[in-house]
Amino acid sequence: MTTRARSFDAAAASYAAHRPGYPPALLDAVEELAGRPLAGARVADVGAGTGIATALLHERGAEVLAVEPGDGMAAQLRRAHPGIPVVRGDGDRLPLATGAFDLLTYAQAWHWTDPARSVPEVRRVLRPGGALCIWWNDADLTVPWIAGQEARLAEFFGAAEGSGFRTLPRGLGGFTTRSVSWSRRIPLDAHLANLASHSAFLMLGEAGTREYVAAERERLAPLFPDGTVEERYVAGLHVTRV
Repeated sequence: MTTRARSFDAAAASYAAHRPGYPPALLDAVEELAGRPLAGARVADVGAGTGIATALLHERGAEVLAVEPGDGMAAQLRRAHPGIPVVRGDGDRLPLATGAFDLLTYAQAWHWTDPARSVPEVRRVLRPGGALCIWWNDADLTVPWIAGQEARLAEFFGAAEGSGFRTLPRGLGGFTTRSVSWSRRIPLDAHLANLASHSAFLMLGEAGTREYVAAERERLAPLFPDGTVEERYVAGLHVTRV
């Protein structure tokens, strides 16, 4: 898992350029379910990557600290957001003071942790009444072309590829869940670059990824004659107070 997680370092620039962000409604839901505004909250964004979620939290007025283990991802974050502090570490070994944070956020990141280690770290770092906020962007499978693409990916990489990917931790009380549907319109090439920035393709290698992406372009181009793709997502948010 560590090797796969660190595969993003070599593709940090592409990751930052092509990965989707998160809609304002998701951050509204974070505030509602956490029971406090983001403005003025001490937040550690763990597994921050290139800072996609970190920057949005910062824009909401949070006193946000990014926690990122990867060299390439942390460097990209610092270049793009020089005003946001970054510390090196991961969810299993948080380099953070005990009881120092109001919120811990894991955007597309909880699945890289070992819950036997990350859950005690959550309890240690959060202040009493603080909240753990976990979310993922998932492809909206109600859209036929997206469902078809996801089926091809599952067939290519194997059914075990995503097993356990969305498992929430035990031992922290119950989670409240909120789903936010949203979309973005981007060029077809940007959509394919987003696809290629996922860890499965980074582990596959350049030749295999290039071949797969070329075939996918041939399938999708007739569906989007103007060259613009509407990616639709369901952002799933899970919050528990500890």
